[in-house]
Amino acid sequence: MKEQTKLPENAFRPLEKGEEYEPVMNPKCQYRELTPWSIAWGLLMAVIFSAACAYLGLKVGQVFEAAIPITIIAIGLSGATHRKDPLGENVIIQSIGACSGMIVAGAIFTLPALFILQSTNPDIQINFIHVFLASLLGGVLGILFLIPFRKYFVKEKHGQYPFPEATASTQVLISGESGGNQAKPLLVAGLIGGLYDFIVASTGAWAETFSTTAYAWGQTFAAKTKLMFSLNTSAALLGMGYIVGLKYAAIICAGSITIWWGIVPVIGHLFPDVVVGTENGADLVAGNAMPAQIFQYAKSIGIGGIAMAGIIGVIKSWGVIKSAFGLIGKMGKGAGANEELRTQRDISTKIILWGTLLALAVTSVFFFVGPMDGNLLHTLVGIVIVAVVTFLFTTVAANAIAIVGSNPVSGMTLMTLILSCIILVLVGLNGTHGMVAALIMGGVVCTALSTAGSFITDLKIGYWLGSTPAKQEAFKFVGVLVSAATVCGVIYILNKAYGFTETNSDTMAAPQARAMAAVIKPLMSGEGAPWLLYGIGALLAIVLDRCKISALAFALGMFIPLHLNLPLIVGGLISHLVTHSSGNAELCRLRGERGTLLASGFIAGGALMGVVSAGLTFAGVDLSIAGWSGTTSATTLSILAYALIIIYLMRASMLKKIS
Repeated sequence: MKEQTKLPENAFRPLEKGEEYEPVMNPKCQYRELTPWSIAWGLLMAVIFSAACAYLGLKVGQVFEAAIPITIIAIGLSGATHRKDPLGENVIIQSIGACSGMIVAGAIFTLPALFILQSTNPDIQINFIHVFLASLLGGVLGILFLIPFRKYFVKEKHGQYPFPEATASTQVLISGESGGNQAKPLLVAGLIGGLYDFIVASTGAWAETFSTTAYAWGQTFAAKTKLMFSLNTSAALLGMGYIVGLKYAAIICAGSITIWWGIVPVIGHLFPDVVVGTENGADLVAGNAMPAQIFQYAKSIGIGGIAMAGIIGVIKSWGVIKSAFGLIGKMGKGAGANEELRTQRDISTKIILWGTLLALAVTSVFFFVGPMDGNLLHTLVGIVIVAVVTFLFTTVAANAIAIVGSNPVSGMTLMTLILSCIILVLVGLNGTHGMVAALIMGGVVCTALSTAGSFITDLKIGYWLGSTPAKQEAFKFVGVLVSAATVCGVIYILNKAYGFTETNSDTMAAPQARAMAAVIKPLMSGEGAPWLLYGIGALLAIVLDRCKISALAFALGMFIPLHLNLPLIVGGLISHLVTHSSGNAELCRLRGERGTLLASGFIAGGALMGVVSAGLTFAGVDLSIAGWSGTTSATTLSILAYALIIIYLMRASMLKKIS
C-alpha cells in the first residue's frame, strides 16, 4: 500500500485530549522493512561509517553525525534502483547504519586511554577481545535498558521534546517520498547549508568560530576580566537551534552564560591561586589562565548538575520505570503483541528480561577473567557499578538527545570513572590493575549511554513514519556487533600506525581518552576529585528543579562550550520570530513548518559535508587557504557570512503563504 507523502499536521505539537497521531505508514498495513536489501545496506553503512567516524574522532576529537548521511544514501540507492515504496526499508538502513556513530562515541572516549596508560605502565596488557567486549556489551545494555522507555519518550511525550536530530532525519526521509513540495526546499537548504559548512571546514575561507580572543584587544580583555564571547557560525548548528526552539535554547544558553560570564570570572578574580590545569608541565593557576582554560576546570559544576538532574529525573519518572519493568516482569510475549498495533509493538518482554540478565552475566564473566584478575569481590562491585550507573543515566542520555540533540556522554562517563575509582580503591583495587578496570568499566558505561541516546532518535523517527519498533530493535543488536568489531579494529590499526602517546604531528589526538586517563591516575593514587564543584552543580540542579526549570538543559549549557551553545539561541530566536510573524495563526504554523524543513536541510547538508571533509582529511587532501583561516580578517568575515545565512533562513521561511 502506498504511504502518505507528508507528515501529519500534529507531528511536532502536543496532542489535544483524545487526539491520536497517525504516522505516515498506516499502522494497520504491512510494509517492507526487514529485507535482504535493507539489512545488507544497513550493515555496510555501519562498517563504512564506523571506520570513518573512528578515524576522525581519534584524529581531531570530533565525531560527525552519521545518521543523516546514511539516510541520504539510502534514499539515493532506492531512487537509483526504482524500488517501490522504500520508506520502511530506508528507516531500517538508517537505524542499522546509525550504530556506527553511537559505538564510536562510546569507544573512543575511553578505550584509547588504555594504550596511553600502557606507554608508562608496561605491565598493562591489552588485547582485542577486551576492547571489543567493552564496546559490544555496552551497546547491548544500552539497547535493552532503553526499550522499556520507548513509549514514554516517543509517544507519551509527543510534541513536548524537539528531537532535533530525529526531526532532520525524518524530514529527509519523507522528502524522498514526497517529491517537489518538500524535497525542493529541503534540497536547496541542504545545498546552501552543506556548501557553507564545507567551505568553512575544508578551506577556512572564514573562521568556523567567531571569538573575541582572535583580536589583540580581545586577548587583553580576556586576560584581565576573564570574559570572552565565542559563537560557532556553522549552518548545521543554526538549524539545530531553530528545531530546538526558543524555550530550551534559552535555558541551555542561560546555563552557558552563567558559567562563562559568571563563574569563570569569579574564579579568576576571587580565587586566583586555584590550580585549574597544567601548562608546559607546570600547574596553571586561575589568575594566569584564559577563560577557556578556567572553563575546563569549572565545567565540573555542569557534570555535577547533569548527575543530579539524572537522579531527579529517575525519581520523577519512577512510576514510568516501575510500569516499564512491570511489563518485563509479566514475562509476556511482547507488550500486548496480539492486541497492539504494529507501530506500538516492541520485541518480546521475555527477550528484554533474559537478554538483560545474560548481558550482565557475560559482562560479569568478562570482568572476572579480564580486568578484575579473578577477584570475585572486585567483579561484583564492578558489575553493580556498571548496571546501576547505566540504568540511572539511560534516561538522562535519552532526555538530552530529545532536548538538544547532544549527548553529554563524556561528562556522565567522567563521573562514572571518578565514582568507580573511589569505590574500587575502597575495596582494595588500585594501581595499574585498578586503572585498567576503571577504564574498561567506563568503556562499557560510555558505550551504553551513547547507544541509548542515539537509539531514542531512531525510535522517534520510526514513530513519526510508522515503522515497526520490534524490527528496529531486533536488528540494532546486529548493527552494534558489526560496529563494535569495526571500531575496535580501527583503534588497534591506528595505534599500530600512529600511536596515541607520541607528541609528533602524526599521532592520534584522542583528546577525550587522554582526559579520562589523566583523571584516573591521581584517583588511583589516592588523590581527590573536585567534589566541591560537583556539589555546587548538584545543589544548583535541585534549586532549578524546584523553580520548575529544566535542570538537565541548564546543566548541559554549563558543560558544553559557549561557542556551541550560543548558536542555539540564535536559531531559537529565528524560530520564535517566524512562528509569530503574522496575526494569522495558520500562516504562522505553515511558516514554522517550512522553517523546520529548511533547518533540517541545514543539518543534513552540514552532516553530509562533514563526511566529505573527513574523507578529504583521510586522503591527505588539504584545501585550506594557507595563512588565512586564523587571521582577524577571517574572524570578521565569519560574522558577515553568518548574517547572510541567518537572513536566508528567515526570508525563505517567511515565503510560505496560505494557498
